[in-house]
Amino acid sequence: MELEKKAILKLESKEYELPIMIGTENERAFDIRSLRKLSGYVTFDDGYGNTAACASKITYIDGEKGILRYRGYAIEDLAKNISFLEAARLLIYGELPTPEELHEFRNSILNNVKIHTNVDHHFKGFPANSHPMAILSAMLNTLGCYYSEMATNDRQSDLEHLDVAAAHLISKVRTIAAMTYSTQEGHPFVYPKPDLPYTENFLHMMFSEPYNEFKADPAVVKALDLILLLHADHEQNCSTSTVRMVASGGANLFASVAAGVCALWGPLHGGANMAVVKMLEQIHESGDDGGNFIEDAKKGKCRLMGFGHRVYKNYDPRAKILGEAAEKVLSVLNKNDPLLNIARKLEEAALSDDYFISRKLYPNVDFYSGIILKAIGIPLNMFTVLFAIGRMPGWIANWKEIAENPESRIQRPRQIFEGHKSREFIQKD
Repeated sequence: MELEKKAILKLESKEYELPIMIGTENERAFDIRSLRKLSGYVTFDDGYGNTAACASKITYIDGEKGILRYRGYAIEDLAKNISFLEAARLLIYGELPTPEELHEFRNSILNNVKIHTNVDHHFKGFPANSHPMAILSAMLNTLGCYYSEMATNDRQSDLEHLDVAAAHLISKVRTIAAMTYSTQEGHPFVYPKPDLPYTENFLHMMFSEPYNEFKADPAVVKALDLILLLHADHEQNCSTSTVRMVASGGANLFASVAAGVCALWGPLHGGANMAVVKMLEQIHESGDDGGNFIEDAKKGKCRLMGFGHRVYKNYDPRAKILGEAAEKVLSVLNKNDPLLNIARKLEEAALSDDYFISRKLYPNVDFYSGIILKAIGIPLNMFTVLFAIGRMPGWIANWKEIAENPESRIQRPRQIFEGHKSREFIQKD
């Protein structure tokens, strides 16, 4: 991190010099770490929209230009050339793996896919209507109990076991997801197959039956692998920031990612693609092709889901990739899905209508991921679980970055208190 020049802040009759930090991509920030000590003032930034909570080397986003990079590599190049597991290893360790490293990483993932049989009864203990995200969070914490040598809350020890812990989590998160689905559907558990790649193995565990093995079309496997890769990390979003905050207190990797699942569960974060499918279904059921809905959205009568983004003020690069994948999947599955036709009409309006252009309401990644997951047969309440499977490598990479930094401090935001002033307590008779 480059430090140069100073910013001068005038408060009342005094001036304070604040260092200016300049990042790799010329991002600039005032370093205010000493501000409260020097002046008694803190900054106020509700939602942290203008606050850099950390310095990171993992992911870079330029929302104005529609840029997303993992460890310096453009997301378009990664989506075209590598798999989800290669992206996972890149995020965690910082470099694209050699063939030997990738082989070792894949084998580690494959060898850790099974869940201890003592865990089986936990799934049956949840009520039938339990949300899969609640189960996922609970089961990830439970894994920390079964692999306690990797979840000691001793930072040095947990770092020494990071490689194995990461393999367990990346592998078992999909097993937990598939077992949750099977339990809620009343189906027996389907065990993983040693000869199937990561994403195809997940679909096998989800949809195979004891005497009817599910064979996924390569286009379907590729599309789902793309969804996982494109969700693998996204800078300091709500769930990743949660993982980092929990990690800053010294919590182990299992506890930290379980907290990330809870943050991701929120409908404003991980549930956005569910909202897209619900919107498209409502439009279709009303007999509209999308045209009337667009006009109503412009009048403020309804909300257009899957458009616009907190970060991107341009076309979400991930949406372009998944838009093409959606076409291929629906073609292979011979599904002339009316929802896709409505989606295309909404997208066309967003790219040509000045109302959307002026407000920079471009389609985001949730717009097409929901359509693909629905076409594959993933239930709506499992959409966010798929998001968590994809985001696991990013959470691990951010936990690792916190844990390896000897200067890491426990995160402790300040506040502006707006409650009652000091009040006298009067004892009632």
